[in-house]
Amino acid sequence: MAVGARSGHDEPEDRPSNSGVPVDAESDGESPGDGSTAVKKPRSFWKELPLLIGIALILALLIKTFLVQAFSIPSDSMQNTLQRGDRVLVDKLTPWFGSEPERGEVVVFHDPGGWLEDTVTPEPNAVQKFLSFIGLMPSAEEKDLIKRVVAIGGDTVECKKNGPVTVNGKALEDKSFIFEGNSACDDEPFGPIHVPEGRIWVMGDHRQNSLDSRYHQELPGQGTVSVDEVVGRAVVVAWPIDRWATLPVPSTFDQPALNAAATAAVPGALGVAGALPLVFWRRRRLTRGHTAG
Repeated sequence: MAVGARSGHDEPEDRPSNSGVPVDAESDGESPGDGSTAVKKPRSFWKELPLLIGIALILALLIKTFLVQAFSIPSDSMQNTLQRGDRVLVDKLTPWFGSEPERGEVVVFHDPGGWLEDTVTPEPNAVQKFLSFIGLMPSAEEKDLIKRVVAIGGDTVECKKNGPVTVNGKALEDKSFIFEGNSACDDEPFGPIHVPEGRIWVMGDHRQNSLDSRYHQELPGQGTVSVDEVVGRAVVVAWPIDRWATLPVPSTFDQPALNAAATAAVPGALGVAGALPLVFWRRRRLTRGHTAG
C-alpha cells in the first residue's frame, strides 16, 4: 500500500462495482447493471485548440492595450542607450492612473505633427499587421518616436554653445547617458524655453544625430510635446537577449534643486500677480490726492 494513499482512517478502500465502473463515477443513482456508463470522454485537443488560441489572442490584445506594448527602435537617435533594431517594452498602465512623464524617463510618443513628415514607413504584410494589432510585434505603420524627457511642464530649459543643458538654472550631468563624444547641444543650441503645463521637452541621447525638440521650435508647441501624445515609458530592452537591460532614470535628474527651482518660481509669480492690484490702487490714490491739492 502506497504511503499517503489512505485518508488516515481505518475504513475499507472503495471497491469497484459489479459493472466494472468505479462507484464514484456512476451517475444519478443508476444501477450498475443497466448497461449505462457515466464516464465522459475527454474533449479532443484539436477541438479545444481554437478556444485556447482565442483566449490567448484576447489576453494579448488586452495586455497591449492596457499594460505593455513592444516597440522597435528604427534609428540611431538614442545611442548608446538604445541601438537600432532593439525591442523595448513600454509601460502603458501607469498613464491610466494619471501618471505623467518625469524628467529623465525614456518615452514613446506619437508624432506631434510634422516631426516625421519626411519619413517613409514600410508597408507591412497581413501577418505583420495582425501581430502588431494584438501586440506581439511592433507596429510598422504608426509614426511613433522615442526620446528622453529633459524638462516637464513649468520648467525652463536652456543650452548654450559649449555649455551644458540646464533645467531651472541647474546644469545636467549627461555624460553617463549621451553618446560618447557628443556635446550637450553644440549642433543646435536653444533657449531659454519655458515648457507649458501639460507638455514636455525631449532630446535624443545621440545629440548630434537626433531631430528632437530643438529642431521643431517653428511648429505648434514650439518643440514641446503634449503629454496626451505620450504612449508610455520604455522600461526595459527585451530583445535581443544579449542586450537585455532596464532603462532607469539617470541620477542627475534626481537633483532636489530641479524641483526646488521650479516650485520657487510659482510663489514668486503669484506674489507679483497679487501685488500689481495694490500698486495700481496706491498710485490711483496718490494721483487723486495731487489733483485735489
